[in-house]
Amino acid sequence: MGKKKEAKAFDKHYYYEKAVQNPSHEVEFLAKEYKRLRKRKAVSLREDFGGTGFLSCEWVMDAKSNTAVAIDLDDDPIEYGKKKHYARLSANEQKRMNYIKGNVLDENNPSADIICAFNFSYFIFKKRTALLNYFRSVRKKMGPESVFFLDLFGGPESQTLMEEETEHESFSYYWDCQKFNPLTNECTFAIHFKDAQGKKHKNAFVYHWRLWSMPELRDLLIEAGFSQTIAYWEEDDEDDEGGNGTFYPSEEEENCESWVTYIAALP
Repeated sequence: MGKKKEAKAFDKHYYYEKAVQNPSHEVEFLAKEYKRLRKRKAVSLREDFGGTGFLSCEWVMDAKSNTAVAIDLDDDPIEYGKKKHYARLSANEQKRMNYIKGNVLDENNPSADIICAFNFSYFIFKKRTALLNYFRSVRKKMGPESVFFLDLFGGPESQTLMEEETEHESFSYYWDCQKFNPLTNECTFAIHFKDAQGKKHKNAFVYHWRLWSMPELRDLLIEAGFSQTIAYWEEDDEDDEGGNGTFYPSEEEENCESWVTYIAALP
Protein backbone atom coordinates (compact mmCIF):
# COMPACT_ATOMS: atom_id res chain seq x y z
CA MET A 1 0.00 0.00 0.00
CA GLY A 2 1.49 3.34 -1.05
CA LYS A 3 2.20 6.21 1.29
CA LYS A 4 -0.52 8.75 1.81
CA LYS A 5 0.18 11.87 -0.21
CA GLU A 6 1.09 14.78 2.04
CA ALA A 7 -1.10 17.87 1.85
CA LYS A 8 0.59 20.87 0.30
CA ALA A 9 1.66 23.38 2.94
CA PHE A 10 -0.40 26.56 3.10
CA ASP A 11 1.63 29.44 1.65
CA LYS A 12 0.35 32.58 3.38
CA HIS A 13 2.74 34.90 1.53
CA TYR A 14 1.49 33.66 -1.84
CA TYR A 15 -2.14 34.35 -0.89
CA TYR A 16 -1.28 37.71 0.65
CA GLU A 17 0.47 38.94 -2.47
CA LYS A 18 -2.37 37.73 -4.69
CA ALA A 19 -5.05 39.36 -2.55
CA VAL A 20 -3.42 42.55 -1.29
CA GLN A 21 -0.44 43.69 -3.35
CA ASN A 22 -0.32 45.27 -6.78
CA PRO A 23 3.34 46.28 -7.18
CA SER A 24 3.11 47.19 -10.87
CA HIS A 25 0.42 49.75 -10.03
CA GLU A 26 2.47 51.13 -7.14
CA VAL A 27 5.62 51.39 -9.28
CA GLU A 28 3.61 53.33 -11.86
CA PHE A 29 2.19 55.67 -9.19
CA LEU A 30 5.57 56.29 -7.54
CA ALA A 31 7.38 56.93 -10.82
CA LYS A 32 4.65 59.22 -12.15
CA GLU A 33 4.30 61.29 -8.98
CA TYR A 34 8.04 61.60 -8.45
CA LYS A 35 8.51 62.90 -11.99
CA ARG A 36 5.63 65.34 -11.55
CA LEU A 37 7.15 66.65 -8.32
CA ARG A 38 10.85 66.62 -9.23
CA LYS A 39 10.75 67.05 -13.03
CA ARG A 40 13.08 64.09 -13.48
CA LYS A 41 12.97 60.31 -13.39
CA ALA A 42 13.39 58.51 -10.06
CA VAL A 43 16.11 55.86 -10.07
CA SER A 44 16.58 54.58 -6.52
CA LEU A 45 13.91 53.15 -4.20
CA ARG A 46 14.10 52.29 -0.52
CA GLU A 47 11.19 50.14 0.65
CA ASP A 48 10.81 50.27 4.45
CA PHE A 49 8.99 47.34 6.08
CA GLY A 50 9.69 45.67 2.72
CA GLY A 51 8.58 42.15 3.64
CA THR A 52 9.12 39.93 0.60
CA GLY A 53 10.51 42.82 -1.44
CA PHE A 54 7.84 42.30 -4.09
CA LEU A 55 7.61 46.03 -4.81
CA SER A 56 11.39 46.48 -4.87
CA CYS A 57 11.87 43.64 -7.35
CA GLU A 58 9.16 45.12 -9.56
CA TRP A 59 10.94 48.49 -9.38
CA VAL A 60 14.26 47.15 -10.67
CA MET A 61 12.47 45.32 -13.48
CA ASP A 62 10.73 48.52 -14.56
CA ALA A 63 13.88 50.25 -15.88
CA LYS A 64 17.48 49.26 -16.56
CA SER A 65 18.82 52.06 -14.37
CA ASN A 66 16.56 51.44 -11.37
CA THR A 67 17.98 50.25 -8.04
CA ALA A 68 16.12 49.15 -4.92
CA VAL A 69 16.63 48.04 -1.34
CA ALA A 70 13.98 46.37 0.84
CA ILE A 71 14.40 46.63 4.62
CA ASP A 72 12.66 44.30 7.08
CA LEU A 73 13.32 42.73 10.48
CA ASP A 74 11.66 39.39 9.75
CA ASP A 75 13.65 36.55 8.16
CA ASP A 76 10.55 34.68 6.95
CA PRO A 77 9.25 37.16 4.31
CA ILE A 78 12.80 38.03 3.24
CA GLU A 79 13.63 34.39 2.53
CA TYR A 80 10.33 33.93 0.71
CA GLY A 81 11.02 37.02 -1.39
CA LYS A 82 14.50 35.85 -2.31
CA LYS A 83 13.15 32.50 -3.53
CA LYS A 84 10.00 33.83 -5.20
CA HIS A 85 10.93 37.28 -6.57
CA TYR A 86 14.68 37.85 -6.43
CA ALA A 87 15.40 34.46 -8.02
CA ARG A 88 13.33 35.43 -11.06
CA LEU A 89 15.34 38.58 -11.73
CA SER A 90 18.01 38.60 -14.41
CA ALA A 91 21.65 38.70 -13.30
CA ASN A 92 21.78 42.43 -14.03
CA GLU A 93 18.56 43.08 -12.11
CA GLN A 94 19.82 41.12 -9.11
CA LYS A 95 22.88 43.41 -8.95
CA ARG A 96 20.51 46.36 -8.57
CA MET A 97 18.27 44.78 -5.89
CA ASN A 98 19.27 44.28 -2.24
CA TYR A 99 17.54 42.93 0.87
CA ILE A 100 18.53 44.33 4.27
CA LYS A 101 17.54 42.43 7.40
CA GLY A 102 17.43 45.31 9.80
CA ASN A 103 15.47 48.01 11.57
CA VAL A 104 14.02 50.92 9.60
CA LEU A 105 15.31 53.16 12.40
CA ASP A 106 18.96 52.19 11.86
CA GLU A 107 21.17 55.20 11.15
CA ASN A 108 23.10 53.40 8.42
CA ASN A 109 20.07 52.75 6.22
CA PRO A 110 20.61 54.15 2.72
CA SER A 111 19.11 57.22 1.12
CA ALA A 112 17.10 57.02 -2.13
CA ASP A 113 15.13 59.14 -4.56
CA ILE A 114 11.99 57.48 -3.18
CA ILE A 115 11.56 56.11 0.33
CA CYS A 116 8.23 54.41 0.94
CA ALA A 117 6.42 52.72 3.82
CA PHE A 118 3.50 50.81 2.38
CA ASN A 119 0.99 48.19 3.51
CA PHE A 120 0.32 50.38 6.60
CA SER A 121 3.27 48.72 8.38
CA TYR A 122 4.32 51.91 10.18
CA PHE A 123 1.02 51.64 12.12
CA ILE A 124 3.06 49.42 14.48
CA PHE A 125 4.28 52.68 16.04
CA LYS A 126 1.42 53.29 18.47
CA LYS A 127 2.90 56.22 20.37
CA ARG A 128 3.25 59.66 18.81
CA THR A 129 6.87 59.95 19.92
CA ALA A 130 7.73 56.60 18.31
CA LEU A 131 6.21 57.48 14.96
CA LEU A 132 7.81 60.94 15.06
CA ASN A 133 11.16 59.27 15.68
CA TYR A 134 10.69 57.09 12.60
CA PHE A 135 9.72 60.05 10.42
CA ARG A 136 12.77 61.98 11.67
CA SER A 137 15.03 59.03 10.83
CA VAL A 138 13.64 59.00 7.28
CA ARG A 139 14.04 62.76 6.94
CA LYS A 140 17.72 62.56 7.94
CA LYS A 141 18.40 60.11 5.12
CA MET A 142 16.69 62.10 2.37
CA GLY A 143 18.50 64.11 -0.25
CA PRO A 144 17.18 67.48 -1.45
CA GLU A 145 15.18 65.79 -4.25
CA SER A 146 13.99 62.71 -2.32
CA VAL A 147 10.29 62.05 -1.74
CA PHE A 148 8.78 59.98 1.09
CA PHE A 149 5.54 58.11 0.34
CA LEU A 150 3.11 56.52 2.82
CA ASP A 151 -0.14 54.68 2.31
CA LEU A 152 -2.99 54.76 4.80
CA PHE A 153 -6.62 53.76 5.16
CA GLY A 154 -9.64 55.09 6.99
CA GLY A 155 -13.36 55.75 6.94
CA PRO A 156 -16.09 54.71 9.41
CA GLU A 157 -15.86 51.04 8.43
CA SER A 158 -12.21 50.93 9.47
CA GLN A 159 -13.35 51.43 13.09
CA THR A 160 -16.18 48.89 12.94
CA LEU A 161 -15.81 45.33 14.19
CA MET A 162 -16.57 43.39 11.05
CA GLU A 163 -15.20 40.72 8.74
CA GLU A 164 -15.22 41.53 5.02
CA GLU A 165 -14.86 38.77 2.43
CA THR A 166 -13.44 39.30 -1.05
CA GLU A 167 -13.67 36.43 -3.51
CA HIS A 168 -10.78 35.77 -5.88
CA GLU A 169 -10.52 33.24 -8.70
CA SER A 170 -9.42 30.31 -6.55
CA PHE A 171 -9.66 31.55 -2.96
CA SER A 172 -11.34 34.02 -0.62
CA TYR A 173 -9.67 36.80 1.31
CA TYR A 174 -11.02 38.08 4.64
CA TRP A 175 -10.16 41.43 6.25
CA ASP A 176 -11.24 41.24 9.88
CA CYS A 177 -11.38 44.17 12.29
CA GLN A 178 -11.26 42.31 15.60
CA LYS A 179 -10.75 45.17 18.03
CA PHE A 180 -10.89 48.96 18.04
CA ASN A 181 -10.38 51.22 21.06
CA PRO A 182 -11.91 54.66 20.34
CA LEU A 183 -9.96 56.23 23.21
CA THR A 184 -6.54 55.38 21.77
CA ASN A 185 -7.28 54.26 18.16
CA GLU A 186 -5.38 51.07 18.99
CA CYS A 187 -6.78 48.21 16.97
CA THR A 188 -6.34 44.60 15.92
CA PHE A 189 -6.83 43.50 12.33
CA ALA A 190 -6.45 40.01 10.94
CA ILE A 191 -6.30 38.41 7.52
CA HIS A 192 -7.86 35.01 6.87
CA PHE A 193 -7.95 32.96 3.68
CA LYS A 194 -10.17 30.19 2.37
CA ASP A 195 -8.32 28.02 -0.12
CA ALA A 196 -9.63 26.25 -3.23
CA GLN A 197 -10.51 23.19 -1.13
CA GLY A 198 -12.72 25.30 1.11
CA LYS A 199 -10.43 25.22 4.15
CA LYS A 200 -10.30 28.48 6.06
CA HIS A 201 -6.91 29.55 7.39
CA LYS A 202 -7.68 31.94 10.23
CA ASN A 203 -5.30 34.62 11.45
CA ALA A 204 -2.74 34.05 8.70
CA PHE A 205 -1.64 37.59 9.51
CA VAL A 206 -2.53 39.56 12.66
CA TYR A 207 -1.74 43.24 13.14
CA HIS A 208 -1.75 45.19 16.41
CA TRP A 209 -1.75 48.79 15.25
CA ARG A 210 -2.77 52.33 15.96
CA LEU A 211 -5.02 53.68 13.24
CA TRP A 212 -3.41 57.02 12.36
CA SER A 213 -5.44 59.69 10.58
CA MET A 214 -4.45 61.83 7.62
CA PRO A 215 -4.16 65.12 9.60
CA GLU A 216 -2.19 63.44 12.41
CA LEU A 217 0.32 62.03 9.93
CA ARG A 218 0.72 65.27 8.01
CA ASP A 219 1.27 67.24 11.24
CA LEU A 220 3.87 64.70 12.40
CA LEU A 221 5.71 64.85 9.08
CA ILE A 222 6.02 68.63 9.28
CA GLU A 223 7.18 68.35 12.89
CA ALA A 224 9.78 65.79 11.75
CA GLY A 225 11.31 68.36 9.43
CA PHE A 226 9.53 67.90 6.11
CA SER A 227 8.71 71.13 4.33
CA GLN A 228 5.54 70.01 2.57
CA THR A 229 3.05 67.15 2.54
CA ILE A 230 0.64 66.17 -0.23
CA ALA A 231 -2.59 64.26 0.39
CA TYR A 232 -4.01 62.07 -2.37
CA TRP A 233 -7.52 60.80 -3.04
CA GLU A 234 -8.81 58.10 -5.36
CA GLU A 235 -11.05 58.80 -8.32
CA ASP A 236 -14.49 57.16 -8.25
CA ASP A 237 -15.22 54.26 -10.55
CA GLU A 238 -18.25 55.20 -12.61
CA ASP A 239 -19.39 51.57 -12.83
CA ASP A 240 -19.39 50.72 -9.10
CA GLU A 241 -19.15 52.25 -5.65
CA GLY A 242 -15.38 51.89 -5.29
CA GLY A 243 -12.37 53.71 -6.66
CA ASN A 244 -10.75 53.25 -10.04
CA GLY A 245 -7.11 53.06 -8.90
CA THR A 246 -6.15 56.58 -10.01
CA PHE A 247 -5.00 58.94 -7.26
CA TYR A 248 -4.74 62.74 -7.40
CA PRO A 249 -3.61 65.48 -4.97
CA SER A 250 -6.49 66.97 -3.03
CA GLU A 251 -7.30 69.04 0.07
CA GLU A 252 -11.05 68.51 0.40
CA GLU A 253 -13.18 65.42 -0.24
CA GLU A 254 -16.44 63.83 0.84
CA ASN A 255 -15.96 61.03 3.35
CA CYS A 256 -16.85 57.49 2.38
CA GLU A 257 -17.32 54.27 4.34
CA SER A 258 -13.78 53.07 3.64
CA TRP A 259 -10.83 54.41 1.68
CA VAL A 260 -7.15 53.76 0.98
CA THR A 261 -4.82 56.49 -0.21
CA TYR A 262 -1.33 58.02 -0.07
CA ILE A 263 0.70 60.87 1.41
CA ALA A 264 3.86 62.32 -0.13
CA ALA A 265 6.31 64.27 2.02
CA LEU A 266 9.05 66.54 0.65
CA PRO A 267 12.20 67.61 2.54
